[in-house]
Parts: sequence; structure tokens; C-alpha cells
Amino acid sequence: MAPSSDGYTVEQAKDNIGVLRRVGADVVAAIEDAKSEDLIRYLITEQELDRVHDGDRGLGQVRRAVLESPLASDTHKRVVSLRGDDTPEEILVPEDVQRNAKVALETGKPVVLYGPTGTGKTTFAKQLARETGIGYSLNTATPSWTPSEIIGGISPDYTGESLNYRTKLGCVSEAVERARDFDVAYGVILDEITRADISKIFGPLYTAIENPHQTIFETDDGSTIELDERVNIICTMNMSDRTVNELDNAITRRFAMIELDEYEQHERRKLYTTWIKTHVTGQTDLSEGALLRLFERDYEGINHGLESPSQRAIMRFGPMHYRDVAVFLGVGCREGGEYEDAQTDAVAQALCTYTVPRLLNAAAFPQIERIAEHYRALDEEFEQFDLAPAAELAERELEQERRQMGSYE
Repeated sequence: MAPSSDGYTVEQAKDNIGVLRRVGADVVAAIEDAKSEDLIRYLITEQELDRVHDGDRGLGQVRRAVLESPLASDTHKRVVSLRGDDTPEEILVPEDVQRNAKVALETGKPVVLYGPTGTGKTTFAKQLARETGIGYSLNTATPSWTPSEIIGGISPDYTGESLNYRTKLGCVSEAVERARDFDVAYGVILDEITRADISKIFGPLYTAIENPHQTIFETDDGSTIELDERVNIICTMNMSDRTVNELDNAITRRFAMIELDEYEQHERRKLYTTWIKTHVTGQTDLSEGALLRLFERDYEGINHGLESPSQRAIMRFGPMHYRDVAVFLGVGCREGGEYEDAQTDAVAQALCTYTVPRLLNAAAFPQIERIAEHYRALDEEFEQFDLAPAAELAERELEQERRQMGSYE
């Protein structure tokens, strides 16, 4: 395709759309020679030629051309950067959490979103990264993480005839390169950082935060990496078994600590109602009102305790788990579903599949006892559902714990 002296126009693209769909290099040339942003909108938003040539996700030649184009707006750069990203658009966390997180990033502080399981930390981290940047990377911590996962390090190169070593960027360094290459704001999410040794993996990052102009990594070609104000660092931390006071003071001094914990009753009710209407209503014969009440009572009993004097709060547990329950019921109880003819039984099975295992995973021995008591109480309260299997699952775990304790005595 020969470039035009006046710039490539939408009309020319429409005339040559067949060729553009077949030849990715011609799309790149058209974007580079675009007369106006209207051409980029036509090629990317209307025709989705980046998906045609680069696939459903990833940074290919067409997307790179858009990111490098001086005519492309942030809107179109976001489109290509986030192609294939299925993060929900609607932000469900409380409004003060949203505001505090955005302000902290605007001040240049990395953010830690912390709270119990099921409060929507990872989803909000992605939504926050999308709103405050052109794209983002998601990286989930593991116990084996070292500073090299964050900053970079030396890794073996087996591509040649002999073993060589080369530098490999960490996730923060990669984000810096992306921000530099395309002159855009970019997010890097470090998910579930409590799985790793925080003091160990963040040591060099702490130093860089204190002195942003200090080189944190040098590549094989001699290029240096320093923290960049266009890079937003967003971490999530599950606090089911730790408190902020137990953290290294270094992270609380250098990061903005933003808690996702208690949702007001009206906020929870809105979430439950939306999930039930979206996934259960019309797909099943289950009562909307009964399910809504069960979700509320289950949440209240876990977080605050039921009215019975013997029922005390068990642990902090977020409301997002009930979305999984609603989806399970909608799929399992619909026409032709596994539980089409046993819909009331499906409710306990959904709890046994999602909420009870997640509770047991974080529970100490006394809490396991209370989990079993909690589901026995709910089974008595909700006559329309047989919730005994949920209690029995907890009781089996309780018995196993007792046997293990007995073996140590």
C-alpha cells in the first residue's frame, strides 16, 4: 500500500478494507500515515483490525502502532491495551474506597488494597488500573517470589549452543518500559502479596520509592530503569490471617493502605439482588426472597453472629462470594441442568462448593466448630432448603482436626 501525501483517510480504508483485513503490515502503514483520528476509530473500534491481526489479546504490530500514534486518543489506546479484558465495568466497592485509592495514586503513592477474602480487592484493583492508566499487568505473588519478580534479575538463556545468562525485567520494570515506550500511564498489579515474604521482595522497591531517581535495574543493552511517575503500583493483600499491625512498618510508611472490609447492609442487599436477578430469576424456580434472606443471614452470621447467644462472629468474610453461589444455582437449576429436579438441594451444594471451603481454609479449630454450628442454625431457620450438607462438611473437617490433635497428644 503506497502512503498518501495527504494522509490515509477513512474513505481509502473503506475502499481497501479487503486488503487491510488480510495484510497486517498495511494496517500498520495506514495508522502511521493516518490523516486524522477518524481513521484509527474506523480501523480499531468499528472494524477491530487489531483483533484480526494481533489476536484476542496481547501486544501485536497493529496495537503497537496505535499506542505509538500521535493521533490516537487515550480512549483508543485503552481499547487496544485492554482488548480481551473481561473486568466488569461497574465498580461495587464503597465510594470512599474508590476516592481514597484514586487520590493516593494521584499523589504518587503506591496503593495496597487490604481486607478479608471476598471483598472484591482484585476486581477493584483491575478497575482502578483501567481508570488511571492505559493498560495494566496482573501478577499474583507466590511463596517463592524474590526481588527479581519485582525489579528484575539474571536468568539463564538456553537458546544458543552454550549456556548464557541475560537480564530479565521484573513486573515493575516491565511497567516502566511500557510507560516509557508509549508515553502513557500504566498500571502494575501485585496480587495477594501476603503469599510472599513482603519485606524480602519489596526491599529494592522501598529504596526506589524513597529515591525515585535511583536506578533500580540495568538491562543487557545498558539501559537503566528508574521508577516512573506514570506507573501506578497497586497491591492487594488478604488480611484474613494477618492484621495491618503485624506488617513490616516499611510498607505502611511507603504505601497508601486502603481497607476493603465492611459493606453497609443496603450495599450488600443491592449486590445480592443484582446477582439473583441476573443469574437465578427466570432460570430456576427458586424463591428470590428466600435466597436473598439466606445470603443476608449467612453473611451476618459469619461476620457478626446470629441472634442465639451461642452464635458468635466467626471471621471477616466478604459478600462477593455469593455471586459464585448465584451463578452455580442459575447454571445448575436451569432447564437441563444437573439440579433441575432438585433445586432446593442445589442451594446447600452451592454453599459446599464455594462458601464453606473458603471459610474452612482460613479457620482455626474453634472457628471450625462455630462454622458447623452456624450452618446447623441456618438449616433449622430455612425449612425450604436442606442446608444440612453445609453443616456436615464443616463437621467432617472438625472431626478430622480432632483426630489430628489426638494423634499429637
